[in-house]
Amino acid sequence: MTTAPPTSTGPAPSVEHDKAAESRVGLILRARELGIVLALAALVVVTAVVNPRFLSGQSIRDLVLAAAIIVVLAVGQAVVVITRNIDLSVGSVLGLSAFAVGSLLQAAPGVPVVVALLVGLAFGAVCGLVNGVLVRFGNVPALVVTLGTLYVYRGIGFFWAGGQQINADKLPPGFLAFGTAGVLGVPWLIIIALVVVLVAGLYLRTYRSGRELYAMGSNPEAARLAGIPVGRRTLAAFVVSGALAGLAGVLFAARFGTIDASAGTGMELNVVAAVVVGGVAVFGGSGTIWGAAIGALLLTTIGSALPVLGIDQFWQQAIVGALILLAIGTDRVVAARIAASLRRRESHVVS
Repeated sequence: MTTAPPTSTGPAPSVEHDKAAESRVGLILRARELGIVLALAALVVVTAVVNPRFLSGQSIRDLVLAAAIIVVLAVGQAVVVITRNIDLSVGSVLGLSAFAVGSLLQAAPGVPVVVALLVGLAFGAVCGLVNGVLVRFGNVPALVVTLGTLYVYRGIGFFWAGGQQINADKLPPGFLAFGTAGVLGVPWLIIIALVVVLVAGLYLRTYRSGRELYAMGSNPEAARLAGIPVGRRTLAAFVVSGALAGLAGVLFAARFGTIDASAGTGMELNVVAAVVVGGVAVFGGSGTIWGAAIGALLLTTIGSALPVLGIDQFWQQAIVGALILLAIGTDRVVAARIAASLRRRESHVVS
């Protein structure tokens, strides 16, 4: 009579190791976002000590209104960067959408604000679709494609404007009021930005198609072999980025009132910086929408705080550049730790 060998009721060593590795990686990523929050808090405290008016109600209101537009752009950019791509055309799409909606409202003042928002979304989505089609079917790197469309969309805007601008007195009062009005003291621009962040964050976290974007960014070939429709997901990511840039264009028009062909110029670099500083890996596959939003708020706060502190504009750009380099270096450290954890896991499985 033979007896079966005793079986262990405890978890296998490899399973325990997997959980430990995932816990360490998660801790690194959470620490990254926590560090951004702490840096933001420290900057606000130091600036408030130097000039207490920095924390006045109007100052905070102006700060968050300016950040709302960058946050909306950063959410769309984060979706694209997670897939290991980039969209450099968002500033031009914002300017073109703002001028398009401004022209519509100038010709038809009775158009409701909701319709204007939908028009901006649709206009931006078409621009994003063009980017996505060129990247997917043209097999051209997104950096090259969107750098080209950055100038194409900007050129279309200058041709359309013909050297003219749309002034606030030519826009409907209701639309201009939308740029500062709100609900229970919370401006509409902030509400819209929060809704965009919540919807995009929950989608990427809870839906399969959202999780697939991370898989694409981590390893596009493996994602393709796993049956993930990489082409369609890439196309959708660019459409989302374009649509949110179009929405940001409407918010820009409502916030500032005066619109010309140069609206949004240079904004794409600030958006990319906000996403990278916010913890979205420039190499794709990791990061959160929440981190990108916090990064956008941090960079906006830097832009508002440094003049108050009497620091030259040059140093503002230098600080942003240093933050980008620090973020990329952190991404490399995180990637190295993940790779080391995977190698140790494989060695445990083999043994």
